[in-house]
Amino acid sequence: MFAWGLSCLSPLGAVGLALLCACLLLGLAQHLWTLRWTLSRDPASALPLPKGSMGWPFFGETLHWLIQGSRFHSSRRERYGTVFKTHLLGRPVIRVSGAENVRTILLGEHRLVRSQWPQSAHILLGSNTLLGAVGEPHRRRRKVLARMFNRAALERYVPRLQEALRREVRSWCAARGPVAVYEATKALTFRMAVRILLGLQLDEAQCAELARTFEQLVENLFSLPLDVPFSGLRKGIRARDQLHQHLEEAIAEKLHEDKAAEPGDPLDLIIHSTRELGQELSVQELKESAVELLFASFFTTASASTSLVLLLLQNPAAVTKIQQELATQGLGRACSCSPGAAGPLLECGCEPDLTLAALGRLRYVDCVVKEVLRLLPPVSGGYRTALRTFELDGYQIPKGWSVMYSIRDTHETAAVYSSPPEGFDPERFGAACEEERGTSGRFHYIPFGGGARSCLGQELAQAVLQLLAVELVRTARWELATPTFPAMQTVPIVHPVDGLRLFFHPLAPSSAGNRVHL
Repeated sequence: MFAWGLSCLSPLGAVGLALLCACLLLGLAQHLWTLRWTLSRDPASALPLPKGSMGWPFFGETLHWLIQGSRFHSSRRERYGTVFKTHLLGRPVIRVSGAENVRTILLGEHRLVRSQWPQSAHILLGSNTLLGAVGEPHRRRRKVLARMFNRAALERYVPRLQEALRREVRSWCAARGPVAVYEATKALTFRMAVRILLGLQLDEAQCAELARTFEQLVENLFSLPLDVPFSGLRKGIRARDQLHQHLEEAIAEKLHEDKAAEPGDPLDLIIHSTRELGQELSVQELKESAVELLFASFFTTASASTSLVLLLLQNPAAVTKIQQELATQGLGRACSCSPGAAGPLLECGCEPDLTLAALGRLRYVDCVVKEVLRLLPPVSGGYRTALRTFELDGYQIPKGWSVMYSIRDTHETAAVYSSPPEGFDPERFGAACEEERGTSGRFHYIPFGGGARSCLGQELAQAVLQLLAVELVRTARWELATPTFPAMQTVPIVHPVDGLRLFFHPLAPSSAGNRVHL
């Protein structure tokens, strides 16, 4: 009888009934999905879950996130506050911003939360890395790696970094057309990482080949953990194996070097430090350590370097102040060779004129670098997993849920600065403002994270940016090669969508120590 009734419906009525049934099923699925996550709260805690939406069944809000980009998080922060729930990439996530909330997460490492990386990242980076270590193994490994970036080590790196950066800026000035700054800084930072952090003596062609392989690894680092033909993970594994093959011979040579010799680079320090502890590493463990060093120093430094060039172009008054400070310190001129001279820098015979102590006296340059990292932090945040249910801003964070702390949102909403957070103002980090702010602003500024997993190489990264700022403003003037400034992409790291195409022009020797017109 029911089938006969349906057959009497007009085609339009049948379509309408089918749509109605589909809507009812979708509504039921949505209700059950919402109920499923409502019931996942910890009943032992009287606190509610944070506000927010878990999106559609199975998909959560992942599609919204992919389409909206950084606007996704800012729009939900405006709607729900600095702590809200969502569902991304198959997992329930609590998004956290604001200095006090972030402080709780960063200082709760090993106690409230632990670092969270996708399974694909663990597979591709390996099990012998600081990123994947937790608890006591993480503490021991971090202690060893900290020696790579102490003051004595930085003193050795600075002259070589300045030499590489000076040569790069001059090559930009000598280019016949526009320079894609983001692509150029990626190539530069990779070469510096390979030669200075790993101590590998590779020529330009070998560095370029290794960089392409490394980018293939990074592009697939967050892929689905499916090792099947043509999958992202399979491509990443192939790139990883190629990287390890490149590195194996060089690492084997390091292991056979004089054990009493003074370490010359961070990879040497890892070898020597672990030997002193009676924990000599295998070639496999050192290959994974080398790849981790590249991963930690490559893309983020390229992103920050590009942001520095962009923001100095947009704020010529800051360039003038940098040049005035350089002149006061007797550093207003680059070497006496023609800025457009061809050939390697070493052929000009000029010595690097900056030391770590000299950089420490450039207070305004330091303020500029800090402001670049505040306004355009390369990484938007970090992921953790809740080890137990705990309270945050009046809400419960259930055990097992993902917690993402936001660097960018925290910087954008900081209320401790005298000038609006959205503006470029290096003076906010000046001595007067720092004294007025006191210690209240510690977790308002977190470009390098904080706590037990803060970036070990933050002083080295800041030194690179300071050196680049100095070499830029006393060597070149630069201008857009496009009608407008490029849009900025924030995923996976901050970068201009068109690579930031600029013309660079060498300064005349007579004006190098005085001013730059942008």
